[in-house]
Amino acid sequence: MTDDTLTLGCAHCGAVNRIPAARLDDRPRCGKCKQPLFSGAPLTLTAANFQAVVERSQVPVVVDLWASWCGPCKMMTPIFERTAARLEPRLRFAKLDTEAEPALAGRFGIRSIPTLMVFREGREVARQAGVMQGPQLEQWLAPHRV
Repeated sequence: MTDDTLTLGCAHCGAVNRIPAARLDDRPRCGKCKQPLFSGAPLTLTAANFQAVVERSQVPVVVDLWASWCGPCKMMTPIFERTAARLEPRLRFAKLDTEAEPALAGRFGIRSIPTLMVFREGREVARQAGVMQGPQLEQWLAPHRV
């Protein structure tokens, strides 16, 4: 693989796609299932798609760990969605419901929600707990973009 090609797992079928970095803005689709690899909205992470979306992606993935009963999580949701629409495909955005996927959430030792984590090739490279406003979130994410 050359430096100008990135791997990106499909959230729908799990296939690993190789995308030229220069073509990320061209709305790439999965080579197997033909679904869009970027939608401008956060993906829903599950135990079934975590490996493809997070661990097999060279595009950094920003994960919002949240729960439906959490007031600050509800405040963070529209901020996270707007940021995803602005920054994809240079970052990939996903949400992990800690109540629906407790075993997966438990892997990361989360002590409070919302917690945002940035992964690069499956490794955690940044973590931030609490609500952030849009400009603050974009500034925090700036060093992680491809």
